[in-house]
Amino acid sequence: MENTIVHRVCPVCGSNAVSRALEAKDHTVSKQTFEIWSCQDCSFRFTQAVPAEEFIGKYYKSDEYVSHSNTKKGVVNRLYHAVRKRTLQQKLQLVRQASGQMEGYLLDVGAGTGAFASVMQGAGWKVTGLEPDQDARNNAARDYQVELQSLSHLFNLSADHYDVITLWHVLEHVHKLHDYLDTFKKLLTQDGTLIIAVPNYTSYDAKYYGRDWAAWDVPRHLWHFSPKSMEVLMKKHGLTVTKMLPMKFDSFYVSMLSEKYRNGTGNLFRAFWEGLSSNKKAEGDAKKYSSVIYIIKKAEV
Repeated sequence: MENTIVHRVCPVCGSNAVSRALEAKDHTVSKQTFEIWSCQDCSFRFTQAVPAEEFIGKYYKSDEYVSHSNTKKGVVNRLYHAVRKRTLQQKLQLVRQASGQMEGYLLDVGAGTGAFASVMQGAGWKVTGLEPDQDARNNAARDYQVELQSLSHLFNLSADHYDVITLWHVLEHVHKLHDYLDTFKKLLTQDGTLIIAVPNYTSYDAKYYGRDWAAWDVPRHLWHFSPKSMEVLMKKHGLTVTKMLPMKFDSFYVSMLSEKYRNGTGNLFRAFWEGLSSNKKAEGDAKKYSSVIYIIKKAEV
């Protein structure tokens, strides 16, 4: 395949102890199959032969891609919207607790259709929202009256300015992984907080669904994180993971999609049961949940 990226060493730690772990299918757009490789040393996983940054846009063009379209089509997406009303308020409280501030300057990277940015603005935060997809930016203006900027603005923002930077299921999508993290460190104030939420392939639901696990989401998900690999990655950039928190609703949403991918029709009862089982097995240990929120600070010198 032309215009694709192939990694010969681990993109996080540089180890050459990498090998094919599994294959996963793009169920959303192309129906293509992609290989996912794993690093033996830091446990990071990555999708091989992904489209280069300038060619991947077409893989996001689907009415079913809820983070861009805001669609309520289908029972899974309707449930997603119902749950999101609650999780948005939880994210607001999390930002306040993690930063120790009721208000401040916030940068939301990969803002989607602007729902989170809207909530934070309503709570008094001065929000800069960046989103690469023009359709999603249009939807943000239409649905939430939020003006998002193109992601290309990221590298032109003021240094030492943001109290909080958030990426809600975004880091797994970015091609320039190391450039982004260096930039986030530069943009944060000295006591600023970086909040990153990503799927966790070491969770029970990931193991149960295997290649049908919806959070592989190839080729849109370039990277697949474990808690260990996230800590290794942050340390490489002079950052420290200070806390990990679970995203408990994700196991249910991912399981609903995974059931659909596995049998073609979906099984809500089975999906609910497996989502519940995943959370139960992870109880008391944030590192084991379907998705993990990482609270990150600049490392002490």
